[in-house]
Amino acid sequence: PSSRFSRSSGPLASSPSSRRQFLSEVGRGTLLAALGPSLAAEFGISSAMAADKEMQLGFGPLEPLVRLMQETPVAKLQATLAAKLRGGTELKQLMAAGVLANARSFGGEDYVGFHTLMDKYPALKMAALMPRGQEALPVFKVLFRNTNRIQEHGGCEKEVLHPVMEFDTSKADASSLHAAVRGKDVAGAEKIFAALMQNDAQSGLDSLLDCVEDDTEVHRTVLPYRAWDLLDLVGREHATTMLRMSLRYCLNAEKYRRPEWDKHRVVLTKLLDEHRLHDGKTGSRAMEDAEMEKLSVTIFSSMPENAAGAVAEALAAGFDARHIGEALSLAANQLVLRDHGRLPEWESPGKPTGSVHGDSVGVHASDSIHAWRNLSGVSRGRNVSACLILAAWQIARDRGAREFLEWQPVPSSHHLKAVTKKDGASLLGELDAAIRDNYQSRAAALTQTYGELDLPAQPLLDVLLRFAISEDGALHAEKYFQTCRDEFERTRPAFRWRHLTALARVTASEHGRPAPGQEEARRLFGV
Repeated sequence: PSSRFSRSSGPLASSPSSRRQFLSEVGRGTLLAALGPSLAAEFGISSAMAADKEMQLGFGPLEPLVRLMQETPVAKLQATLAAKLRGGTELKQLMAAGVLANARSFGGEDYVGFHTLMDKYPALKMAALMPRGQEALPVFKVLFRNTNRIQEHGGCEKEVLHPVMEFDTSKADASSLHAAVRGKDVAGAEKIFAALMQNDAQSGLDSLLDCVEDDTEVHRTVLPYRAWDLLDLVGREHATTMLRMSLRYCLNAEKYRRPEWDKHRVVLTKLLDEHRLHDGKTGSRAMEDAEMEKLSVTIFSSMPENAAGAVAEALAAGFDARHIGEALSLAANQLVLRDHGRLPEWESPGKPTGSVHGDSVGVHASDSIHAWRNLSGVSRGRNVSACLILAAWQIARDRGAREFLEWQPVPSSHHLKAVTKKDGASLLGELDAAIRDNYQSRAAALTQTYGELDLPAQPLLDVLLRFAISEDGALHAEKYFQTCRDEFERTRPAFRWRHLTALARVTASEHGRPAPGQEEARRLFGV
């Protein structure tokens, strides 16, 4: 939880209001770049050094740290950051600067760049779980990746986001924004979105989600959720900057629009109309364990339109949206547990045959459904239901990519019988060994057995956390660790250990490829 880090004052201050209220408040503080250079500079919009350059998006008191993140040679970055910490800069301030450097540099348009953005808050949350003296390790991991990619991308000379100097208030509505995105009108979409955020950031978010929902694709879904989550860290004054990354992603994706994108929109519109789900109101009816298992299996095993329909029916029947979300996350979890792994023809550096880490179907689906659930919880109106319905569509569509229905989940009975130790210390020691041996099924069996014995979860999470930090993870280790931890915490006892079983399997898959910069970071902190 983000509350583990204090935000008492300054640009990282947080409001005690609810997140929905928080986003509504953001719009009232949106910057008006067109008011003139004096006021613009006060709010962090700096002039370019040369008249023929674009205005630079600036970040007020955090600007020096942001520039440091962009300009420090990556070979000197971690030593420089360690010196900043010793000088009194807080870890969260370093991360906030890394986030804003990423936003300005990539604007949601670079593959490694937006992955590195999405890893930021999970890494900061991981830092809160670390032993004293090691808190910086997960943060330095993603900041190293961040600066390295910024410099590969061209550094400060190739920044993507610049101030929006004009607002189009005449078209400040969701349909106009959607039309501008569909028309690949970057300038027009930016002006409309700026006007929406000026008037009401909640409306800006909801209008943006209407564009996001054009395609059920992992990065398109996770990016706006992570941008929203990071508002607690970087400050409400940067809300437009953060959400613009998702807008730019959607605009860029229009270059690759395919006819099948329209199919789920037709089904979604039909279901929202048929079940009267436009108002954003959800029920509080509890879902029993058997009902949840049944819904989860239906979502996993059905065709996409039927899976979407099952969730719409559950919403219309008044079931608690949180319980529907549990069923969705359990269905996505099956894609990790059942996966036969990467085929030989799909191999790439760091992703060998049989591996399930990185951009595997299951990891992508689990991260997507985690994002859909959270977006549903902070949106209004039709989006509350639409996010959950589209989550079901995505799971069923992804499941159809391979023979998941024919495959059995790990661990098998054979692997469970091979676990003979029943005390926590022995199981954790054997889990550590299984991960180092890339023994996925055994890691899953040990974790499932540990859960069945009702042993405390945190010691097992500590084992998995160490590897989530030490290993590269092919751009997904931090996000997936946090996805599984979150889902474990909000899933009922009867099913929750499935998430950590899947995490143990993925952790065993990714071991053996150390994260760049981690050895140096450990030396810097004497661990």
